[in-house]
Amino acid sequence: MAGFVERRWCSADGLSLYARDYPAGPGPARLPVICLHGLTRNSKDFADVAPWIAGQGRRVLVLDVRGRGRSDPSPDPMRYQPPVYARDVLALMDGLGIGRAVFVGTSMGGLITLLLAWLRPRAVAGAVLNDVGPEIAREGLERIAAYAGKPFAAADWAAAADYLAATSGVAFPDFGPEDWRVFARQWFREDEAGRPALDYDLSIAVPLRARPPKRRSLLAWLLFVRLARGRPTLLLRGALSDLLSARTVASMRRAAPGMAVAEVPRVGHAPLLTEPAARQALAAFLERAP
Repeated sequence: MAGFVERRWCSADGLSLYARDYPAGPGPARLPVICLHGLTRNSKDFADVAPWIAGQGRRVLVLDVRGRGRSDPSPDPMRYQPPVYARDVLALMDGLGIGRAVFVGTSMGGLITLLLAWLRPRAVAGAVLNDVGPEIAREGLERIAAYAGKPFAAADWAAAADYLAATSGVAFPDFGPEDWRVFARQWFREDEAGRPALDYDLSIAVPLRARPPKRRSLLAWLLFVRLARGRPTLLLRGALSDLLSARTVASMRRAAPGMAVAEVPRVGHAPLLTEPAARQALAAFLERAP
């Protein structure tokens, strides 16, 4: 089940956007799953988990959000914002005739999912929030801001792996050299000269610098409650996360008592969804999701 079809669709402002479309494996028909990556990431993040989900009988769509991977960059960097991303997702769903789906959102992808549930409540049949919530811890925000949108020229793939170990080592303390080399192939693409290049438009950080995100907002909490009280929801947290605190998780559980919660040991922000604890929680959630 590793194969996928490449899809392209057009955003409202004329961008050509990209997605991987994994066909469902055998079994009873289930709602599709749409996977949404984090701020500086792309569809390659789900290269292992998407075929695993598809093998359970669900079609899986994995998007490159605008400005990432194989999707067009935005001429206007101020359109690199979650409400725009959410409307791009809805445009894909409309183009493919998908009325409802289960969403798996990592970090920024989880915030997009919150907005989708507000813009079109029926579209979100269930949601997995991977290491993200309505409050953002200062440490994680500062760490991501230190590298997001800043140029980095890697002479070779070893240098790319070293860069990731320096910027994300706190999140994956058990990674060895080979793990970082594999990780580098997800974060970077190969440029015309055969050298690694960051696989996103550096301008994605322009809106963040113009208006730094609030660590806590009433609107974010309202969006979360609307999502998690209205449909099956799973919250995953990396036990070492510097973006989603244990205190915030406790508050989220009080606000949405029916939400399932699982912690992934020895991982920070954000779990890769290949970890045994993450897979176990995902499998249980998808079994009972529509």
